[in-house]
Amino acid sequence: MRVVITSRIYRPEPSAASLMLGGVADALTSRGHEVEVLTVTPPSHLDPGSPKEQVRTFPVLRDRTGYVRGYLQYMSFDIPLFFRLLTTRRPDVVFVEPPPTTGVVVRIACAIRRIPYVYDAADIWSDAASHATNSGLVVKTVREFERFALKGARALVTISQGVVDRVRELGVKNRMVITGYGADTETFHYVKTDTIEPVFLYAGTHTELHGASILIEAFAQFRLTHPEFRLQFIGNGTGQEEMMQRASELGIADAVGFESTVAAEELNVRLSRATASLATLLPGGGYEYAFTTKVYSSLAAGCPVLFAGPGPTGPFLQDASSVVPAGYSVEYSVDAITAAMRVLAETPIAANQRRAVSEWATAHCSMHAVADKVADVIESSASRGPHDE
Repeated sequence: MRVVITSRIYRPEPSAASLMLGGVADALTSRGHEVEVLTVTPPSHLDPGSPKEQVRTFPVLRDRTGYVRGYLQYMSFDIPLFFRLLTTRRPDVVFVEPPPTTGVVVRIACAIRRIPYVYDAADIWSDAASHATNSGLVVKTVREFERFALKGARALVTISQGVVDRVRELGVKNRMVITGYGADTETFHYVKTDTIEPVFLYAGTHTELHGASILIEAFAQFRLTHPEFRLQFIGNGTGQEEMMQRASELGIADAVGFESTVAAEELNVRLSRATASLATLLPGGGYEYAFTTKVYSSLAAGCPVLFAGPGPTGPFLQDASSVVPAGYSVEYSVDAITAAMRVLAETPIAANQRRAVSEWATAHCSMHAVADKVADVIESSASRGPHDE
């Protein structure tokens, strides 16, 4: 079988999406399928390695943080993608990663060539858009684009029942398969270290929906009693200037850092050395069904997680903590986050316990099983013949 994967982000760029897509490509190639990835040219400082799949890149616009995010940036990928899909050797099925604009392009191109596609509905982008803009027209447009992309798919894969329920609310009745999510446990794994650094690490995207700005307030309180600690953000997001300004106002600017991207292998080492990783989700944002997938990579590296917010992440972390010292889930408040930071700083998890956390995550949260489930859906979707609704 021949499969084409389309995504504006792919390995070696470190992100949950690129790692998952790479895992799917690995699963498909291990079954003897031919995989071609249509993606973007990665940043020059990242080594693409020697993948088994055929990766075809194209230069695109990036925002000032180096990320492919924003309407112009998406268009710089989507418009060439349309013609790339029309001219590439015919695949049996296409696997598409959002945003919805990419899904629209894929649906139209696949309809022209009568090729089925599978859509990765791990997230609801139109819900996120309602928090990123005050324009009702923009939100409505994104919603219609997303609905159009979802309805044209032979099948949808997603991470939780919460997303399934939300998709059904949008009027989409297509076949949906819950594959879950996980960590690339070959990249993220236990690394023995002699020193746990006084660092709290937020690794991943941070937007208004994540509500990560509360960490600045909590860290300012925490640092009154633990001045040796640093708060480090790694990844792309919105509101960084405001967060930096707030850190300056609170007198902690020298202890708060922002980095756009680092290689996944380096991130693994830094997670292994950090006191804990941080994750947040804003309450009342209509996004409570979302799972904060960055916790998987952190646990796979043996790094405990401090999560604040609603949704399924908290119960997952609590269940994990009943077996291994996986961290803490607290309410979304400055005082609760500060108190948890103090517990983690004053009673750090020992090296042998970190190994146990990593081993538990490898056994229960490996992306290999998830990738195999996605590959199953892709295979079954290609076997039924062309289709477009």
